[in-house]
Amino acid sequence: MRKLMTISATGLLLGLSASAALAAPDWSKVPAKEITLLYPGVSPIEWIMTGTEHGGARGIKKGETCAGCHDEETADMGQKMASGQKIEPSPIKGKAGSIPVSVQAAYDAANVYLRFSWKQPAGGAAKLDPDNQVKLAVMLEDNKVDRAGQSGCWETCHKDVRTMPGVTDDKKTKYVAGADLKAGKYYDLMQWTSKGAKHDGYVADKRVMDGGKALIDAKGEKKGDQWTVTFTRKLAGGGEGDIAMAAGKAYNFGFAIHDDFSKGRYHQVSLGYTLGLGAEADIKAMKQ
Repeated sequence: MRKLMTISATGLLLGLSASAALAAPDWSKVPAKEITLLYPGVSPIEWIMTGTEHGGARGIKKGETCAGCHDEETADMGQKMASGQKIEPSPIKGKAGSIPVSVQAAYDAANVYLRFSWKQPAGGAAKLDPDNQVKLAVMLEDNKVDRAGQSGCWETCHKDVRTMPGVTDDKKTKYVAGADLKAGKYYDLMQWTSKGAKHDGYVADKRVMDGGKALIDAKGEKKGDQWTVTFTRKLAGGGEGDIAMAAGKAYNFGFAIHDDFSKGRYHQVSLGYTLGLGAEADIKAMKQ
């Protein structure tokens, strides 16, 4: 009996230790990086890579990054586009040009944890998605999509997708040119919506919102005028479109917020950054 009790106690302690090791981080101890999202207007990858329209196309072709050129001017850029001053033929009255977001990341032996916090900007625009005041999507990429390390999520944004000017196909979603799921040429996608939905999918030759097995939880709340959204994701992935993540590596990372009941291209987006798990990156996940 005593031996049995000893074994049971040992098992209980091991279980508690494992649970503690995999518990959500103490976010008060995790460093934060502020990233300013911008309203992108009509700036698909084709526009970016056309030298006569976008002066940075030459830099991209030389290996420079969008963030390297624009990181400190995203708010000004977003305001110009939201107001219709630049590359937005249909400006939306009341649309916020930018949203500063505090981003935190941590990881342990099994999971990666992401936390986003921001102040609700002034709104008042048309409610294009009346069911969701806010949606937040994260994209991860394993250094296999051409230019993903330079342009971030813009490799999924094309001039022929729905909600772009002149496009009549309302089923044409984001996609990656030359996508190949087996070869890893795609973006892993996670999304949380204020209605309470959470999605685990990918963007390859089309956007697939569900089917992944990596997302453990996604939750958000608004306290006063402050939003906080957190994701818990298995490092190993395990489902279709789930990239396998590991300590010692960095991944291309971007995110977007559909604010003020918006949908389609009428969101605020980040430039392309990197997320490192024990590796040098723009956002360094803290090891637990």
